[in-house]
Amino acid sequence: MFLFNETSPSDEELRGASAELLRSYYAAKASINPNIVPPSVPSTIPKVFADTVAQQGESTALMAVSEYQGMLQNFFVGLIGAKRVLEIGSFTGSSAIFFANALKRNGVAGGLGASGHKPVIGLDISERYANIARKNFVNAGVEDYVDIIVGDARANLASLEGQVFDIVFLDADKPSYQYYYDTVIEKGIVAKSGLIIADNTAFDCTTPFIGLPAPVPNSAKPLEVTFRKFPDSDELGKTIHEFNEYVRHDPRTEVLMLPLYTGITLIRLLDG
Repeated sequence: MFLFNETSPSDEELRGASAELLRSYYAAKASINPNIVPPSVPSTIPKVFADTVAQQGESTALMAVSEYQGMLQNFFVGLIGAKRVLEIGSFTGSSAIFFANALKRNGVAGGLGASGHKPVIGLDISERYANIARKNFVNAGVEDYVDIIVGDARANLASLEGQVFDIVFLDADKPSYQYYYDTVIEKGIVAKSGLIIADNTAFDCTTPFIGLPAPVPNSAKPLEVTFRKFPDSDELGKTIHEFNEYVRHDPRTEVLMLPLYTGITLIRLLDG
């Protein structure tokens, strides 16, 4: 189940929760640190989520990161002392708001840096979503921390060659993940001590390909499953599985996938 409000469930939600779901609520609540500034969950995030659901519909709103995932990403920003973040796919801005607040905690100043950009750069194909995100940044007080560049992410990513980011977050079109991954490594866009985070790497449609080689041969038979899949999901599942296998076998990096939500993959460069 996807949750927007893990840190503030209602009494009814708690009473009706399964043991697994209750554990998720408990973990999210236990991850709020009351003594850090800015706070673990930015004050405007619940409204961002609510507005996204109301304006885009619940199925589309699932593209937003949840409170717990936002806190997890914040933790990584602090853990590696990140100063710059690149998002490929920003949607309505919830993830960038979390990243910006985490950079504030690291002592990073807002405004244009030596690169001519703000500390967080988001690439998105949609001007409509970008405009919504920019309004959300103003409401969250992080407008000096985030630039959104609209257009084809492949072209805009190429234009960032020469800039270096401590964290690169992949959350755009899944068929392009391998291109984004290779580009940020080969062009030195991700720092050697940095972190790549790839979202949605274990969609339900991906899991039937467990144990299959990549590229997946036409003769391969994915696992038969009983859960409902959406139209064209087999091709998407195959594409994501092939990306996962490509990264897993890449001698340049070490990978760890977290079985949270629809899969969160952490990737770091190896020495050499």
